[in-house]
Amino acid sequence: MTDADNRLARVVELIDRANAHDPNTEPVDGQDAPKEWIYGRRMSAALEKFAPDASEALKIAARAQHIERWTSPRTDYPEGKIGYHQWRNDLKKFHAQRAGELMAEVGYDETTIARTQFLIRKEKLKSDSETQALEDVVCLVFLEFYFEPFAAQHPDDKVIDILQKTWRKMSPAGHDAALALPLSQEAKALVGRALDGMVK
Repeated sequence: MTDADNRLARVVELIDRANAHDPNTEPVDGQDAPKEWIYGRRMSAALEKFAPDASEALKIAARAQHIERWTSPRTDYPEGKIGYHQWRNDLKKFHAQRAGELMAEVGYDETTIARTQFLIRKEKLKSDSETQALEDVVCLVFLEFYFEPFAAQHPDDKVIDILQKTWRKMSPAGHDAALALPLSQEAKALVGRALDGMVK
């Protein structure tokens, strides 16, 4: 293992160790797992499949996408869109900061740390290829693991609206990957309705 590989493994271990403290859990293979811990692993797996040649910064950004998210709950912010967007923007800054701290701890240089933080903050979406790849992976993980439980709890019109917003964030390559996901027939039908309702 090279020094670079060892450093990447060490920062991933630190991210996982931090996320293992998430008090919120979800069942995975018959056992409860910390939600953000399993989310980070799903992000890394999806990135490996979608962009196997991803840079080190992108790999870390994917793993740290939700680092310690539970420490800043949505309920700490006002209801409505303004409160929601403030919460999301503050989270991006927080995740970027925490990732940078852990990267510095294992010896990453300032340039790589800054690049990883740039990606976590989703800067220059659509014009930066790595930011776009990260957004695609976020959307793919949502669609594969979280979409169907979400759809079961909300009316179809809200679900279709969320699907359309998700689709607009993705690249053509992301769209292709999304259509290849192993979704249920019901989920595929909702995706089809969402796409049919979008302006071509």
